[in-house]
Amino acid sequence: MPEPLRRDVRLLGAMLGDGLVEYGGQALLDDVERLRHAVIAARRGEIAGAEVAALVDGWSLERAGQVARAFTVYFHLTNLAEEHHRIRTLRERDTEDAAVPSSVPAAVERIRASEGGEERLAEAIAGLEFHPVFTAHPTEARRRAVVTSIQRVSDLLGQLNAGPGAAEAADLERRLREEIDLLWRTALRRHTQMDPLDEVRTAMAAFDETIFRTVPEIYRSLDAALDPEGTGTRPPKARAYVRLGSWIGGDRDGNPYVTARVTRDAVMIQAEHVLRALETACARIGRELTVHASTTPASPALREALAAARTAQPGLIDGVAKRSPDEPHRQYLLYAAARIAATRERDADLAYGSPDELLSDLTIVRGSLADAGAARLAYGRVQQLIWQVETFGFHLAELEIRQHSEVHERTLAELKSGEPLSEMSEEVLETLRVVAWIQRRFGVRACSRYVVSFTRSAGDIAAVHELAASLGDNAPVLDVIPLFETGEDLERAPAVLEGMLGLPAVRRRLAETGRRLEVMLGYSDSAKQLGPTSATLRLYDTQEALTSWAAANDITLTLFHGRGGSLGRGGGPANRAILAQAPGSVAGRFKVTEQGEVIFARYGHQQIARRHVEQVTNAVLLADTGAVQDRARRAAARYRPLADKISDAARAAFRSLIETDGFAAWFARVSPLEEIAELRIGSRPARRKAARGLEDLRAIPWVFAWTQTRVNLPGWYGLGSGLAAVSDGGRDLDELREAYGAWPLFAALLDNAEMSLAKSDRAIAERYLALGERPELSETVLAEYDRTRTLVLGVTGHERLLENRKVLSRAVELRNPYVDALSHLQLRALAALRAGVADETERDHLEELLLLSVNGVAAGLQNTG
Repeated sequence: MPEPLRRDVRLLGAMLGDGLVEYGGQALLDDVERLRHAVIAARRGEIAGAEVAALVDGWSLERAGQVARAFTVYFHLTNLAEEHHRIRTLRERDTEDAAVPSSVPAAVERIRASEGGEERLAEAIAGLEFHPVFTAHPTEARRRAVVTSIQRVSDLLGQLNAGPGAAEAADLERRLREEIDLLWRTALRRHTQMDPLDEVRTAMAAFDETIFRTVPEIYRSLDAALDPEGTGTRPPKARAYVRLGSWIGGDRDGNPYVTARVTRDAVMIQAEHVLRALETACARIGRELTVHASTTPASPALREALAAARTAQPGLIDGVAKRSPDEPHRQYLLYAAARIAATRERDADLAYGSPDELLSDLTIVRGSLADAGAARLAYGRVQQLIWQVETFGFHLAELEIRQHSEVHERTLAELKSGEPLSEMSEEVLETLRVVAWIQRRFGVRACSRYVVSFTRSAGDIAAVHELAASLGDNAPVLDVIPLFETGEDLERAPAVLEGMLGLPAVRRRLAETGRRLEVMLGYSDSAKQLGPTSATLRLYDTQEALTSWAAANDITLTLFHGRGGSLGRGGGPANRAILAQAPGSVAGRFKVTEQGEVIFARYGHQQIARRHVEQVTNAVLLADTGAVQDRARRAAARYRPLADKISDAARAAFRSLIETDGFAAWFARVSPLEEIAELRIGSRPARRKAARGLEDLRAIPWVFAWTQTRVNLPGWYGLGSGLAAVSDGGRDLDELREAYGAWPLFAALLDNAEMSLAKSDRAIAERYLALGERPELSETVLAEYDRTRTLVLGVTGHERLLENRKVLSRAVELRNPYVDALSHLQLRALAALRAGVADETERDHLEELLLLSVNGVAAGLQNTG
């Protein structure tokens, strides 16, 4: 472990230990340390897991809960120490002369060095788009109170690491101890159910604290890469290419709590946050822009704009002019800030009618400064504000609606029957009315995308357009997006799009948008149905087919990737995933869901957010280069027959397992599946319907529960059988090794499985599986684990898991023993609950211990669902 990281971990751990003694006496810390040493010894093979279990079983439930809380808080502190080290590393890299790998300058250099480099680069920049879409999918297990407490600890640690004087350092350490004590005493899980607007407000924290300020920095980085000497003194060569989207408050598929009123309120909350941010930024820049008319005269356009403002608002302009005499640029920006405030307060006389009006005003100021010779002022902070308006508008994020195709089918049937509409059907129509209202208030861009879950045919798209048309003059403008989720639906996708071209409403919209069309691909449900290996290849085939279809039909296609945070739901490093996509399918545009804990992991800190977006940008720019596409095409042609054989065997193994009689009941027994709902980490129910089978179980609790058991089955199951089928049982790995080295898709598949296996633990998993009392199922799962682990290592050539990924390997190895401690505590509770507990008080204590440990394991493993 690097020394700065070791220092921070030790400091925070020691402070937590002191706090434990203050709270529960030395005996509490001794028990925590006994368990810590025991799990480390078990990892080394010095003691058996049974000895660890005996230690845990010997404690009272109250003590077991305290120990679980201690390890959970420790993980939160370790996570933030690692975050600080990542930031340190990024800053150190930023001082180097060479372009940081996978950065924007690195991509620009590579494209420039290619044949026709400058022309290719200009084309790439012109079409560049990154569209992250925040969702409320419930995988963030921490309470907001815990998140903010951790943030305060993080701020203090950052100040302490900045090298303060002795007196200041002593006070920072005192405050740090106080915050850690507060974190220890804060309830780690929610005791009330979240509602959708809670989820909206939680997501706003990432915007307020990070994203609003980070976006212009990212554009500046691209602008500097394009012209290092000129950035900040000339019109920008980088355009605003990030578009923030959100499903939070709009995704109603199976969530009865997301209503039309919630959708309307979500947009208003977003608008409040972005307008406040723009007002603050505009006012700050206005106050700072103290250039005098004698040194920086106003342009004719600015003088005319000020004169018109004085006519419209004489009192306001006179007041601004009195405070800023002979400072026309300052006056006009302060006037613009007042208009933004009026927009937020809905003061019609002063408010902006649209963000385009604000952009026009800012462009006048920028042009006037440039004309007066103040280019640095024009293309510095004023330009950054322009980028922010271009990115966020007055709506912040483009709110998307999602609903299940069956709901539209029922609503349309009721409309045509002439009978009174059901409550659900009324809600569907009211949602469409709200979309129309949002568009009148904030523009079509604020809310036009309507995602149809489980799209089976063009008729599912036609149904939404028909429902909208039934509203007459109140119909919204809609971009109806098919979401293909099951294996069968993915195969049918090109045929569905072909049918969509026959719909008049779709043809009209294509004409209005320059023949732009969006399609969403579901990673979660396809993996739950086919297994991770076959789902990966099916999604690749679908991308390839859709790309060919779009080219043949002169369609500008955007593929919307419905990825989760976990590897079992399409997660993993985003930049590597982009470079592994089917050739031509990226085309300069990348749209992806950002879910649960991933939002705060990627966007919770400014430097980390900037690095993440730069890595994505790098990959999107490089994905369309000839070198990357040619390599992928050659490898796919050479190794696809091999991959198909792997896929067939992997799918057969996966389906055989989940189709075993009684599998669903066994899974619920060996995991905390049903108890996870009690964490109250989201407003959405775990199942689409009341049935208890796997089919209606959402992918998130499916993955979350397997993560808790330390099996991590959704990330690797079936791959071992697939690899064995093409390698003579693992005796001939030469062709597989060639494919791993040559084909980015295959390499990403194996690397992600390796990461998932590294976060598993066979010995602990065996104890969970035994709770199901189905030894044949346990043996099947464990045998596939052994087969997959052996063959993945054999193909990659690694001696141990994650051998070639030093940072990730260190993080996993650091955490695993402590996750083991929580797993042993969870097993104690789960085993007792599965055996049946008559005493209600004891059952309550066991459930509390179980949920505490679930929270802790989630914190330790970091990507849970």
